Amino acid sequence: MSEPNLLEVRDLVTAFDTDAGQVTAVDGVNFDIKRGRTLGIVGESGCGKSVTAMSIMRLLPQPMGKILGGQVYFDGMDLTKLPADQMRSIRGNRISMIFQEPMTALNPVQRIGRQICEILNQHKELSPDEAWKEAVDMLEKVGIPAPDIRAMEYPHQLSGGMRQRVVIAIALACGPELVIADEPTTALDVTVQAQILDLMKSLQRDLGMAIALITHDLGVIAETCDDVCVMYAGRVVERGAAKVVFAHPRHAYTQGLLASIPRLDGKPKTPLNTIEGMVPALKELRPGCRFCPRSGRDYSPEMLEERPAFKEIEQDHWVEACPACTAA
Repeated sequence: MSEPNLLEVRDLVTAFDTDAGQVTAVDGVNFDIKRGRTLGIVGESGCGKSVTAMSIMRLLPQPMGKILGGQVYFDGMDLTKLPADQMRSIRGNRISMIFQEPMTALNPVQRIGRQICEILNQHKELSPDEAWKEAVDMLEKVGIPAPDIRAMEYPHQLSGGMRQRVVIAIALACGPELVIADEPTTALDVTVQAQILDLMKSLQRDLGMAIALITHDLGVIAETCDDVCVMYAGRVVERGAAKVVFAHPRHAYTQGLLASIPRLDGKPKTPLNTIEGMVPALKELRPGCRFCPRSGRDYSPEMLEERPAFKEIEQDHWVEACPACTAA
């Protein structure tokens, strides 16, 4: 008997009120995460990855952001229905988030140690001395040298890699069961990226937590994730075990993303493959397949008006079955 899912997202719909009317940013998203596993959520900017994460955490900007439908089950509880005070007791404690840009995630006028103590005081009954000691221990755990000294410093005194480690320390301070990492390595150089990813994998092994990793980088997905969820224009177009999806991508968008990865065995000075066009604006989204106009394949106007079914084409491998985008 398979282990129950830690997180289940079912038919999630999230919208924003704008001057031009209400626009839907997340449109019927479904995925699961099991305990101790890593799910990679990949797609171009504007595909709804971060909005999905903010919807799970109930951190949508108010009053514009709204969850219009669907359920987010965490350990059997529907987070979309929880009262605000119960959600606050879960957020940062059982579910944490590593934000995309550490300089905006950290308070520039508070010392590093104080910012870690803040979340410990929120969720644990600790004395000030105990909280400070635990904050210093967390800094040491994420690989920051001289943690007792660094705890007294401010964010601007640290390098980008150090700041990202502090954000990770804050996210992991209470030993969460699920961590949502929103592009945690975007602003870092390649060497520091590798260090941060190795750190997250090491901490995952030690703490047994599940991770939802949001990224643009398919190389990171292949290296670190058990499962992958490919998003385009607010929808999941393909999902499954990472090895299966990478070996047998069925949707034209997934194939385009994989084809755009630079290869060491390619001919020197060959232009990189790209996906023509851009992700459509939210107010321009069509009810049917949204990738057909960029796919470079023949499609009928009807395909833009009727949403394709989401089908399981092999065990644990699902795809939005547009006839044009999934044609062999």
